[in-house]
Amino acid sequence: MSFAKLISLFEESNIMLYIGYFFLFNTSLIIIELLVDFIIRKRRRWKDTFANISIFFLNQLIEKTTIGSIGVIFLMPFHWITPLSIPINTFTWIFAFFVADFTYYWMHRLEHEHRILWASHSVHHSSEDYNLTISMRLSIVEGLFECAFLIPMVLVGFSPFQAIVGLILVAQFQTWIHTEYIGKLGWLDEVFNTPSVHRVHHGSNNRYLDKNYGGFLIIWDKVFGTFQREEEKVIYGLTKNIKTNNPIKINFIEYKNIWKDVKRCKTLKHKLKIIFGNLIWKPDYFYEKKS
Repeated sequence: MSFAKLISLFEESNIMLYIGYFFLFNTSLIIIELLVDFIIRKRRRWKDTFANISIFFLNQLIEKTTIGSIGVIFLMPFHWITPLSIPINTFTWIFAFFVADFTYYWMHRLEHEHRILWASHSVHHSSEDYNLTISMRLSIVEGLFECAFLIPMVLVGFSPFQAIVGLILVAQFQTWIHTEYIGKLGWLDEVFNTPSVHRVHHGSNNRYLDKNYGGFLIIWDKVFGTFQREEEKVIYGLTKNIKTNNPIKINFIEYKNIWKDVKRCKTLKHKLKIIFGNLIWKPDYFYEKKS
């Protein structure tokens, strides 16, 4: 597939029309919840909500100009070098969606396990509220590297178009689960990513940390040992909250924290471990008291 053909698919394929409808449906849900909360005067941090919406518009601007193109360009060489090719039809679209969902699980999990990836993903978790606008609260730089997780899909024969669209669909599915208005859903909570399941994922409670990474199916979490049911009241936000509604600070505060820690490190090994290691690791001398 040529680069020009790939671009034409994004511009002309019918599935992009359905993605547009899906987006409008999700936007309608968000507006309805906003109106309901306003009418019944539900407790909501409105400045936080406006920050979420601001971040969304920043993302749309950047995605439509630079980051979206970078992802497509980045994946094309892997498409050209692989000898495998999967045709685009109804069956392979279904298959691509579930492969993208599996890919999403591991991408999401790694974003929680490595600090440099968490620096961007923490944007989504940094609100102390939980409502549908949280689905808009996504890092403005995350798209620069998330396309790398689609390389295996492309190498096994999926076109970059199917890989990217599959991941978009998995992400769009998750809008409706960012709400407290829907309680537990019985057996659905055991199979799919639902509001109850995802509330756990956003919890800063000790028992809820690093659980429920799934995008569409929650089965992946059961297979890989990261599933947790909603069993106690969820405390939303980070273990150390950032206390700001500035969209730019929200997006870059953790990068600033990493840089502060890097400057304190005494060896190159420790600097690299701070950047690429897990979220809680620090050199022992970070904890030494000054005499």
